[in-house]
Amino acid sequence: MRHPLHPALVHFPVACWSLATLADFAGLWFGETAWQWSAGLLAVGCLTALAAMTAGLMELARIPDGPALRDTYWHMGIMLAAFALFTARLLIGQDHLQPLAPDALALAIDALGFAALAAGGWLGGRLVYGHGIGR
Repeated sequence: MRHPLHPALVHFPVACWSLATLADFAGLWFGETAWQWSAGLLAVGCLTALAAMTAGLMELARIPDGPALRDTYWHMGIMLAAFALFTARLLIGQDHLQPLAPDALALAIDALGFAALAAGGWLGGRLVYGHGIGR
């Protein structure tokens, strides 16, 4: 029995990016106490996403042609968009490696990144539970 590595790794960027988004929006009410966590969570999320994406690419050859492969390509594209958005959010949210308070642009990027993360995660679940990939 083999257990694919990709599904085990994706929990880290998903959790970090979700919590970073929550921290940024919570900063609207709680100030720096909340949003100060965002940069670290974004950095860890982006680094662990690289590991998850590498594992996913290594497992790509095992996906059969047809609807499962189509959903895989959609999953990859949407998750790459989430990665790009959260990486951009990390980069614009700093000044000389010091985190900045989130502004309207940062919050918009957070929201778009989270939406992409949710859509890509749903497709990942569809691959496992709908197509039986990785079982």
